Amino acid sequence: MTSVVYLNNASFIHPPTFYINGFYNMPHAKYYYIFLCFVYAVTILGNSFIMGTIYLARALHTAKYIAVFNLAVSDLCGSTALIPRYVDMFLFDKQYISYGECLSSMFFVFFFMAMQSFTLLALAFDRVIAICFPLRYHAIVTKTTMMMIIGVMWVLSVFLVTLLVALITRLTFCASIATVDSYFCDHGPVIRIACNDNSINWPLFISHMTEEVLQSIKVLYKRMKVNKINDPVKSMKS
Repeated sequence: MTSVVYLNNASFIHPPTFYINGFYNMPHAKYYYIFLCFVYAVTILGNSFIMGTIYLARALHTAKYIAVFNLAVSDLCGSTALIPRYVDMFLFDKQYISYGECLSSMFFVFFFMAMQSFTLLALAFDRVIAICFPLRYHAIVTKTTMMMIIGVMWVLSVFLVTLLVALITRLTFCASIATVDSYFCDHGPVIRIACNDNSINWPLFISHMTEEVLQSIKVLYKRMKVNKINDPVKSMKS
């Protein structure tokens, strides 16, 4: 049943469910979803092995491997937030998802995506300091410093993604069947099917995606800069 929410003298119509289209125009899509099951199994084994190794080997209890551990956690949780639910949805033709479940799924998928990007940025920072300032590396990049950086990243990611998802609740969906043209509750396709003003949502979404792209560019730029300053072989090993 469609719900009407009243907030600050304004009413917003929320659908009871969304319909996730998935790869509806892709032939033999079910084989792809089965392949995702294999990918998820490899993700669990690989990340569990990395986390277990770092936890058990005291020699790896360093600032760099704190970030690597965090990356493995983010990757494992991000895959868990996305793959099992949607593989079950498409393999067994259960493509309706409740409004609340859709927003929860959107939050966790985008949150762990943001965490992976931030963690890669932290690892890039670690490598730049290790290569450009090798004698001061252990004074600059300590375990405390890395844990503080990662803590700030978690708080910032929670804040940004919560704001991103919270703005969805201020949208009205007029269609009798709210169809999301994506394989999960993606932010962009969801706000496109709203029938009221969604202009406030787009700048935040664009800024979030721009941030992801800029972080990737920064990582590549720092690596290229280091390669120019130092021996290429040494840089690649690092």
